[in-house]
Amino acid sequence: MYNKDLACSQQVGVWESLHCSINWLSSPLWDALVWILLGVGLFFTVMTGFVQIRLFGRSISEMKASRQNPNDPHGITAFQAFVTGLASRVGTGNIAGVAIAITAGGPGAVFWMWLTALIGMSSAFAESSLAQLFKVRDKDSGQFRGGPAYYITQGLGQKWLGMVFAVSLISCFGFVFNAIQANTITASLQAAAGFTYEAGREQWQVYTHMLGAVLVILSAPVIFGGIQRISRVAEAVVPLMAGLYLLLAVFVIVTNLPLLPKVFGLIFTDAFTIKAAGGGLLGGMISQAMMLGIKRGLFSNEAGMGSAPNAAAAADVKHPVSQGMIQMLGVFVDTMIVCSCTAFIILLSDVSVGQGLSGVQLTQTALTQHVGVWAQYFLAFMLFLFCFSSILGNYAYAESNMQFIRNSTTVMTVFRMLVLAFVYFGAVNESSLVWDMGDLTMGVMALINLIAIALMYKLVLLLLKDYMVKRKLGKEPVFKLSEHPVLKRKIKSDIW
Repeated sequence: MYNKDLACSQQVGVWESLHCSINWLSSPLWDALVWILLGVGLFFTVMTGFVQIRLFGRSISEMKASRQNPNDPHGITAFQAFVTGLASRVGTGNIAGVAIAITAGGPGAVFWMWLTALIGMSSAFAESSLAQLFKVRDKDSGQFRGGPAYYITQGLGQKWLGMVFAVSLISCFGFVFNAIQANTITASLQAAAGFTYEAGREQWQVYTHMLGAVLVILSAPVIFGGIQRISRVAEAVVPLMAGLYLLLAVFVIVTNLPLLPKVFGLIFTDAFTIKAAGGGLLGGMISQAMMLGIKRGLFSNEAGMGSAPNAAAAADVKHPVSQGMIQMLGVFVDTMIVCSCTAFIILLSDVSVGQGLSGVQLTQTALTQHVGVWAQYFLAFMLFLFCFSSILGNYAYAESNMQFIRNSTTVMTVFRMLVLAFVYFGAVNESSLVWDMGDLTMGVMALINLIAIALMYKLVLLLLKDYMVKRKLGKEPVFKLSEHPVLKRKIKSDIW
């Protein structure tokens, strides 16, 4: 069996040493974060009176009614903020991550994926509501921006901690994750086109460099257009890609309908066996490999991670809770719908997880069995849409945090060029170091954000109470800072 500590002790190269150091820091951090995320999610679930269940129907109504033009010409609609957040959430994790979870933890991992998503919806509600409350207006563009860096600075009065969060998010979403998404696009298109590394080193390199250039050309005009242009592209692309994938999954389920009860039985039975419990909720205590399965499912929806609030803050809404509910719905769509599609495609097939397949390969093989060989081309197209939208969504998060650190035309231009450079780098390279750097930076930002929203839980409850009281009085919930003197002294804003 491979021993990571032994392997690291034998490495002498600079990059290998750096890689081992990152793993040394990242492993214990993520082992703790799994339980902290669950704990914070349960805390907000109880404190808000199960807001994700109580207001689920209302969140759908808010989302449906949010597609009209924003009242503020510089803002984006709540629906655009929803799909921008979904653009980053819905990516390779929904296709490859679910397959990894099933491979490492068994079919029972799907049950725990569902459960943790339902719990995480309350954390998503809290962080996005706070992002709306503490959002600011950009002096130059007039656009709204905000997120954890902003509510940590204003709500907790800790500017230094907000800076640490911003740097972590920029490193993770702006650079590392965009390189990973570009690399996934390249790999999937190479496989669909029949290119392999062994077929010819020079051909392979030319192919990847061409794809890298195309991705940069496609990404540049959207990225340089800012959050409003990103939101418009996401509004067109995200429903399309999610709809196509959902239709294919529905076809697979309908054509295998007699097997569906057996699959549900397998998921629920395995969830409460020793093997599946280890691969699910108790994985870190029993097996690190099984914990990996739950980790991939748990963080697919980014609930509590501090990423989606950056898009949520850009929306023009009348009450912070409105955007909190809409972003809460994004967690449901990501895991309960899109991730479940992948799970059913795999579990309804005859493909065994013991065949050495994992990630995209497992999903691709299962899909090919269901609908034919054309599935590999369809999946390559879907992965392109998933990953390209993730690049745009990731950039939207990073942009807000870069503006938090230093908002100037020169700095933003250089930053955008660096983002495009990482997109190109990811397309032409493949390195496990980049993945592990992403895990570490995401872990740091998640830890900071979870502590912050837990400390500000009273503000979340105040916002929820204000919204519910106005609903019960038959009024349209409109948040007014003047009605809350305590908040008015803390928040210096003309927005509310």
